[in-house]
Amino acid sequence: MREKITLACTETGDRNYTTTKNKKIHPERMECMKYCPRLRKHTLHKETK
Repeated sequence: MREKITLACTETGDRNYTTTKNKKIHPERMECMKYCPRLRKHTLHKETK
């Protein structure tokens, strides 16, 4: 039961990535370091609705 989520950059607000996660196992919001094409560097991306 995996659901699609969107990851947004915390600095620019751009929604750069989509991925899936199992919400039964990990109900908290996901955060990870990803590459932001606008800034051309790695930034923190958080799960959005």
